[in-house]
Amino acid sequence: MSPCDKYHAKGRKPYKLILQLLKIVIVTAQLVLFGLSNQVVVTFKEENTMTFKHLFLKDYDESSDNSFSVYTQSDVYDHMFYAVEQYLALAETTVGRYAYVYGENSSALSLCQQYYKKGSIDPANDTFNIDPHIITNCVGVDPLAVPQAPLTSSYRNFTLKFHKLIKVTIEFKLKAINIQTIIYNEIPDCYTFHIKMVLDNKAHSGKVKIRLENQAVIKECKDPSVSGHAENYTRLAFDVAVALVCMLSLLLCGRSIMRGVTLQKEYVQFFRETLGRKVCSADRMEFINGWYILLIISDIFTITGSIIKIGIESKNMSSYDLCGILLGTSTLLVWVGVIRYLTFFQKYNILIVTLRAAFPNVIRFCCCVAVIYLGYCFCGWIVLGPYHVKHQTQEAIHITDLHAFIAECTDTPTSGKFRGLETSPCSFFCCCDSG
Repeated sequence: MSPCDKYHAKGRKPYKLILQLLKIVIVTAQLVLFGLSNQVVVTFKEENTMTFKHLFLKDYDESSDNSFSVYTQSDVYDHMFYAVEQYLALAETTVGRYAYVYGENSSALSLCQQYYKKGSIDPANDTFNIDPHIITNCVGVDPLAVPQAPLTSSYRNFTLKFHKLIKVTIEFKLKAINIQTIIYNEIPDCYTFHIKMVLDNKAHSGKVKIRLENQAVIKECKDPSVSGHAENYTRLAFDVAVALVCMLSLLLCGRSIMRGVTLQKEYVQFFRETLGRKVCSADRMEFINGWYILLIISDIFTITGSIIKIGIESKNMSSYDLCGILLGTSTLLVWVGVIRYLTFFQKYNILIVTLRAAFPNVIRFCCCVAVIYLGYCFCGWIVLGPYHVKHQTQEAIHITDLHAFIAECTDTPTSGKFRGLETSPCSFFCCCDSG
């Protein structure tokens, strides 16, 4: 029976329906609020990563991010020393506000090279002698602004063993504060960026690849003070209200499932004692409402995500990704759960019943398509990978030829470089000069 039928027959008010509609509104609002806050966090990290690349990578160009390389020994030294010097002069060069962090070895920056214990390569005689054990040699560098740091440029005497060099790493940490969260009436977060610059020579092909990695750790700031800012418990109260509503929904759905299980037992007992027949599993599952199980999973995710969100806003936790996964998944399940109430309308019910009947065939079709697609992916990776950059990794294989074509056509439609109707066709797809 639908909630309307129950109301007309027994006078029972549709509490669960009203609760689910209310839950859709508040859970979606909670996800939007968290999404705005999370966007600020992600943007701050990405912008700082781009800042570090422009600061510490010599002659960095965003268009050549994936192919940033050097080819001579002097260029390797230049890029290595450039990063160290930029780090030492950070306070005078950068627009942002950063602070140095000293590591366990009391040095703020660690300059290391990894090389084989023994490496002798003679292409002229086609001989080599290599000991694969890796040796790591490091030197510490401290900012000159620190009084106890020796005023020396010992890192300039750091000699690289190119004939057996594997890679050079420059690691250091920087602290920063994300004050733009004040716009959203939140206390700013304190960040510690673990920056690692790698000059990769493991291929020994004459090409040294350079990349910069950035890992951010968020923690509570010490003694935060914002003038004119009072404690705002509105979001905290809202998160608690969402958790309580989901808890009530969890109890109601759990009660309905328990009633279904009880009715199932009575049904099985009646068939066994009266008719002497055994009820199959498919008939037993008719008493278990799958929509309620879906809502229970959604409620559990929402309650857990709300607890994590409260911890994030109180600066006791920093699990933004986990919270986003839980709240996003729960919101998806809540909206999907509304389909159950659409089945009470005849026209929607016909559509949903059709989808339910066609679902097994759709899954079979998807399995067949997935087999063909995976075959293409592995074939492209193995056969074409060494010869085309699009197929060198499994992630890049999924880029279609249409995407590649659109990326190559950088001219705007008003540039006059697209083929018109009166021009001779130089290609069916390509952009050409009409002049």
